[in-house]
Amino acid sequence: MIEILAALSAGAAAGMRLGTPLLIIGLLQGSNLWSQVPVLSRISPYVLLALFTSWSLFELFASKKFGGQRILQLVQLFLSPIVGAIMGLAVASATELPSWIIALIGGLLALVLQLVQLGWFYRLRGLPLWAVFLQDSLCIVLVLFALDAPWQGGLIALTLLWLAIRSAKQWYQWYWENRQNRE
Repeated sequence: MIEILAALSAGAAAGMRLGTPLLIIGLLQGSNLWSQVPVLSRISPYVLLALFTSWSLFELFASKKFGGQRILQLVQLFLSPIVGAIMGLAVASATELPSWIIALIGGLLALVLQLVQLGWFYRLRGLPLWAVFLQDSLCIVLVLFALDAPWQGGLIALTLLWLAIRSAKQWYQWYWENRQNRE
């Protein structure tokens, strides 16, 4: 159960940002940069460090402007399930569950949260700056909780999933109201 909560927390972090969670996971492993992370352990740690640092900085600065948010939304939509799966496997390495289940949990939660973020982006015509700062902070907190406090991180991830479901219900009602008003 702890591994599932840790995978949920890591998947939720990957659903908000791509480079930052992977960078934090690697840096917290000390001198063994990404050596315990499946898939990434086969790539040179210096290449990964440069890649994740530059992508994290791009996410940090691009997310503050509308055009940058639009580019990030497209890239994150396609890569968030992959990063969520990698993050889930990274934090739940010693589990009795098959690794594909952990990867599926992390990847699907990352995709769901990314779809909700995309929906709000288009409905609001860009995310407000306070929401972007909240995402950045929550992403870091979720990664740290996935490693050190999986219960709390899993509960936050489940709360985010609940909010995503509520958002989908609200969008559905909003869509039907607008459709009836046009007819």
